[in-house]
Amino acid sequence: MDKLSDTRPKLARVKLVMGRTGSRGTVTQVRVEFLDDVARSIVRNVKGPVREGDILVLLESEREARRLR
Repeated sequence: MDKLSDTRPKLARVKLVMGRTGSRGTVTQVRVEFLDDVARSIVRNVKGPVREGDILVLLESEREARRLR
């Protein structure tokens, strides 16, 4: 397998804004679906303004955030 393809950023669309997290509420937890594989979706933490329909560039696409409590 080519090492370059493993390090390429992945594009993902925000499907659902789940809520705020972090000690001061500065991080937003979102569910994203990948543009190249629509059947696959994961939960990620995003810092900064985000809304449904936004496109995120994920440098690391395997790690999933823990759910809000």
